[in-house]
Amino acid sequence: MVVLNKIYTRTGDDGTTALGSGQRVAKYDLRVEAYGTLDETNAAIGLARLHTRISDLALDAMLARIQNDLFDLGADLCFPDETKDARGRLSVTDAQVERLEAEIDALNHALTPLRSFVLPGGSPEASFLHLARTISRRAERLMVALAAKGDPVGEAGLRYVNRLSDFLFVAARFANDKGKGDVLWVKGQNR
Repeated sequence: MVVLNKIYTRTGDDGTTALGSGQRVAKYDLRVEAYGTLDETNAAIGLARLHTRISDLALDAMLARIQNDLFDLGADLCFPDETKDARGRLSVTDAQVERLEAEIDALNHALTPLRSFVLPGGSPEASFLHLARTISRRAERLMVALAAKGDPVGEAGLRYVNRLSDFLFVAARFANDKGKGDVLWVKGQNR
């Protein structure tokens, strides 16, 4: 259980922050950028949920699970090594990736195949889901860069964030009246 009874600590006034292991790093550290970008993704999903909690309770429940998963992934990323505390290290699991894949398949089953690229837009919830998708892609790029420089990043976490952008794309189409409200790209339309 996390207990936060004081929000500001002044320890970050020098431009550093603490990782889960207690190690202090610069606030622009690639690891901090990665889990900060997951937080941005989570906030954009929260905006979409302002609408899905009214328009589609099943989709809203999926998004609620994802928001919680993103905290699991952030907790995983905030530990730079295998450091464990008394509760153990939290990480994203293969089961969470598999659940996300099953939800992508279920939503995609209701959609007609695409014949054009989709422009971000349509309904408010779809627009916010597209925004969350683009932010999650940035989080994925940061996580891959972190792993490429030799810093440990969980394999299940990398798979999860890769599937997440796919889920958000399919969910945006689903929220756009199962694709009927998609805004399609028209090649060369404004030449």
